[in-house]
Amino acid sequence: MFKCISRLRPALLPTFYAPNRRHLPLGLVRNMDTSTTTTTTTTGTASGSQPQFKNSLSKEKSPYLLQHAANPVNWYPWGEEAFQKAKEEDKIIFLSVGYSTCHWCHVMERESFENKEIGDLLNKHFVSIKVDREERPDVDRVYMTFIQATSGGGGWPMSVWLTPDLKPLIGGTYFAPTDRFGRPGFATILQRIASQWTEKKDDMKQRSMAIMEALLKNTAVKQTDLKVAIGQEAIETCYRQMSQRYDSQYGGFGDAPKFPQPVNFNFMFRYHDLKRTTKRSQEINQSLSEGAAASSADDGDENQALSMCLHTLKTMAKRGMNDHLGLGFHRYSTDRYWHVPHFEKMLYDQAQLAVSYMDAYQLSKDDSLADVARDILNYVDRDLHDQAGGFYSAEDADSFPSHDSKDKKEGAFCVWEESELNSLLSSETLASKPSITLADIFNYHYGVNKDGNVDFDQDPHGELKGQNVLIIRGNLAKTADHLGIDEESTATALYKAKDILFQARLQRPRPHLDDKMITAWNGLMLSAYARAGQVLRDDRFTQIAVRAAEFIKKELYDENTNTLFRTAYKADAKATERPTLISGFTDDYAFLIRGLLDLYEACFDEELIKWAEELQQTQDKLFWDDSDGGAGYFSVAANDPNILLRLKEDQDGAEPSPNSVSALNLIQLSDYLDHEPYREMARALLNTFHERLQKIPIALPEMMCAVMNLEKPSTQIFICGSNDSSDTKKLLDVVHAHFIPNKILVVTDGKNNEYLNTKLKILSTLEKKEGKATAYVCENYTCNLPVNSPVDLDKHLAQSMG
Repeated sequence: MFKCISRLRPALLPTFYAPNRRHLPLGLVRNMDTSTTTTTTTTGTASGSQPQFKNSLSKEKSPYLLQHAANPVNWYPWGEEAFQKAKEEDKIIFLSVGYSTCHWCHVMERESFENKEIGDLLNKHFVSIKVDREERPDVDRVYMTFIQATSGGGGWPMSVWLTPDLKPLIGGTYFAPTDRFGRPGFATILQRIASQWTEKKDDMKQRSMAIMEALLKNTAVKQTDLKVAIGQEAIETCYRQMSQRYDSQYGGFGDAPKFPQPVNFNFMFRYHDLKRTTKRSQEINQSLSEGAAASSADDGDENQALSMCLHTLKTMAKRGMNDHLGLGFHRYSTDRYWHVPHFEKMLYDQAQLAVSYMDAYQLSKDDSLADVARDILNYVDRDLHDQAGGFYSAEDADSFPSHDSKDKKEGAFCVWEESELNSLLSSETLASKPSITLADIFNYHYGVNKDGNVDFDQDPHGELKGQNVLIIRGNLAKTADHLGIDEESTATALYKAKDILFQARLQRPRPHLDDKMITAWNGLMLSAYARAGQVLRDDRFTQIAVRAAEFIKKELYDENTNTLFRTAYKADAKATERPTLISGFTDDYAFLIRGLLDLYEACFDEELIKWAEELQQTQDKLFWDDSDGGAGYFSVAANDPNILLRLKEDQDGAEPSPNSVSALNLIQLSDYLDHEPYREMARALLNTFHERLQKIPIALPEMMCAVMNLEKPSTQIFICGSNDSSDTKKLLDVVHAHFIPNKILVVTDGKNNEYLNTKLKILSTLEKKEGKATAYVCENYTCNLPVNSPVDLDKHLAQSMG
């Protein structure tokens, strides 16, 4: 469907492990055999055995809902059947929201929802609804807003009690099954709420109406009457707030628990870029104007912003959040040292972190950062990639320690006892030094201790007692020096050890795989692979991105209405086979549009731009606030009467908010299509969040990237040449070697741009010079002289970037 130029390079084979490959013999880089992978059911029920109970969730496709299909609770999915039952029987709705790789969701299921006595209480007094928050973020968002407003916090599992007309009454997160430490348990809470509904029903209904009125009032977001540009002051405030939270010893922004939050890297990298180009511009102006004032740019801030990110990313890659055997990153670190992770792996983390490591590589030219990006992408391709082209959502943190275990433990798939490592690695020694075994090298390099390397305060539940989380505190040179061997022998030995251990780990029960494919997260992953094809110069990654785009268009898109669906599922022939379709939300549109724009800059197939524009038009129609004084995007469309709040997301966290990504998309589309109304929409959107951006911009670092893009006009790079010619590819390689966050990039030969020729009049004026592919770089509304030498183009981009 979509066509991409080929770099005619040998594709790197996916590997289970990517050390500094410059030290490795080529024969060790190979495909990984996963034929011995063992699967287990999520609840621990033996495969093929008949469950004692069966509820309405058995008809669903969400892995999370199916996990609860055999609970003694008479669960219903979110929908009219449950709503009608609650109204007819005049019962409170118990709404439980979670996701399939949520550790405490599993705990609450095991303790309460698999308990028949608690099941009987729920079935007698309530109508129980189970929601997968990743399938239905609209439902989750409404009631999480209520939880946060009333308790100051939130999380999953989320437990909320609603009136039959869906208004919230009371809520919380995890509840222990029985009374503990003076706190009522889940069973006690159920009995109290049921009693209150019987005795004080009218009071509870009035309270629920007051709650909804307060939520509606407090969540309304309009444009400010002060049409003040959000500029340099807010940018500097965001940098200052973020740098004040920086951990100079271990990296990261904030204390434990530490989340990677790639949106922070996005801001800091772009802040670095803005400051260095501003500084360069001032230096040029100063040289042209004798006696000009000294540069006002802070010489240190831009370099400090970069160094904070590089230190954080390098430390994360060495520590326990990085799966040193299986690749990919775990969700977050429970401590400030990046040592003991929460072991689940989320697709959106892999997508965003891959981009962060590629950005860091472009800015630093440090090959080790490119290696980490490759590792992430190879992990996703191997373990989260459906054969149809889409990407699965997550791998669980919990798994069975052995095949005969009855209870799961967090991290069981990933951690090691020293004795097990010694058993697997002690039989092989170094030819050059027979007294040293693979175990000696591996255990020293990865901080393995006899009694485990996890302190009690890092493991309050004792699940990791005696276990080792693999972590590098030194480096290859330090390990080699400690053992008195050379670095090449050390690297080769570590690779062999990892190969042995990875194959051994495959014999363990694997964590549960959430094989739900979410459009928004697939859009993020599409961006990562598209960027990798450019930055890492590997056509294999580009082709994975193309297949992902084709998958989304085939399985998650309705060409008749130009609308998206939220989810597809493993082995589905078509998303429409779901009993009830879930329409796409704002993030599905925004993240996919970003992915398509990134893929265009790897393929230069203008059908990608056309589809992105069509999706933007649909997003505007469904989600844009066109009320008086309104602007920005609601997270949900206006056509669902069961969603009581239409909210505009205004926080960049584990994922960027769809409003932040949309602002960036609108700016880029305005440049590609020469369509100024899109830029004005971006300004109006930013103005809607004006107060938050001015006071606490650290809450919206991705949106601050859009602010910076408006501050600095985009760089327009046009390459006149044939898509598949070697001279065009050489110029593109130069462009992709530079970090240019605010740009458009077009390859044109006069034939392949029928659509863009109607939008960008400049394309018809471009021509090759001396019969060679020629680059035209336009900045600050001025085009520089054309160049057809990669060396000259590199010099120009290096100078213009500061």
